[in-house]
Amino acid sequence: MPGSSVRPSGRPPRDVTALAGLLAVAGVAHFVAPKPFESIVPRALPARRALVHASGVAELACAAGLVAPRTRRAAGYATAALMVAVFPANVQMTVTALRSPRASTGYRAATIARLPLQWPLVRTAWKAARSG
Repeated sequence: MPGSSVRPSGRPPRDVTALAGLLAVAGVAHFVAPKPFESIVPRALPARRALVHASGVAELACAAGLVAPRTRRAAGYATAALMVAVFPANVQMTVTALRSPRASTGYRAATIARLPLQWPLVRTAWKAARSG
C-alpha cells in the first residue's frame, strides 16, 4: 500500500531501516565509549553511567522494534519520544564543544550539524509509527 511502512515482505522502508541502524550504532556506543555521553548528563542527576547505559538500552530496543513488523508502531512512537527527549542533551553537547578549547573544529561542526538533523529522525520515527 502506498506510503505504508509495511511492505509485502514485512521489511521497513529504507529510511526506517537507516534510523534503526543509526539507533543500534548509537546504542552500542553508549556502552563502548560512555564518557562523552556521561559528560552531557546534568550534574544534578546521580548515577551518570547507569543513565547512559539505560539510554543505550532504550536506543537498542527502539532499533530492534523498528525492524520488526509487529512492534514497529510502538517502536516508532517510542523512538520519536526518545529523539525529542534527548534533544536538550544534544544542545548541551554542542554548547560544551563550542566552549571547549580542546574540541576540534570537526567535532564542533558535527555537534552543530547534528541539531537540525534530529527533526528528520523524529519525522521518520513518526512515519514508522503512523503507518506501522
